Amino acid sequence: MNKQQLASKIWASANKMRSKIEANEYKDYILGFIFYRYLSTEIENFYHSEGWSEEDMPTLEEENDPEYTEYVRKNRGYFIGYKNLFSTWLNKGTDFGVKDVSEALSAFNRLIYPTHKKVFSGIFNTLETGLKNLGDSDTNRSTAIRKLIQLIKDIPMDGNQGYDVLGYIYEYLISNFAASAGKKAGEFYTPHEVSVLMAEIVAHHLRDREKIEIYDPTSGSGSLLITIGRAVAKHNDSPDNIKYYAQE
Repeated sequence: MNKQQLASKIWASANKMRSKIEANEYKDYILGFIFYRYLSTEIENFYHSEGWSEEDMPTLEEENDPEYTEYVRKNRGYFIGYKNLFSTWLNKGTDFGVKDVSEALSAFNRLIYPTHKKVFSGIFNTLETGLKNLGDSDTNRSTAIRKLIQLIKDIPMDGNQGYDVLGYIYEYLISNFAASAGKKAGEFYTPHEVSVLMAEIVAHHLRDREKIEIYDPTSGSGSLLITIGRAVAKHNDSPDNIKYYAQE
């Protein structure tokens, strides 16, 4: 899927949601669900690497095996049971609804491993508290959510697109929706092409240093930091010696 096709899908979905939520809030829903899909896919891949077959996957629940749940939490920093996987949501079809999302997000927050609280705690707060705004009843909210996850399942996330998919979605959304302050939110986002140019300049300047520290005082989504880190790593024999500092 190229950028134009992706933008068309996102914009069409946004137009359908306009009667339910503020335009500038749409990005919070779509990005929240995208990140949940990412974490869900990562944990599902982990289960497969551990030898779990598709037939056995439905037994992967906290109440069925507390010891394995704890093992996963220690290894991945979080746990998502089978019923809360993004792929399970899709398979439920019209039986899937807002209650499933609420229960999944609540379980995710509860099962974050203590050492990863700073990483994962609160990342879905905006999505969780905003679910009630997707309709005037659970039926309407469920319908809206089903449409959203059908859009999100088609968004490519395998890293083979030749561009930063999540960064592009974020930039596209904030540049098309006016922020509540009355300014274009795009003013606060660095376009990816500019990020790449800045990254190459910084990387060239730092190419002879053994240890690198990168700081962004207005980090936003963090994509500029990541882009610079990747560029620096091409010139550095020890990419693990790059330290990132961010403030938002």
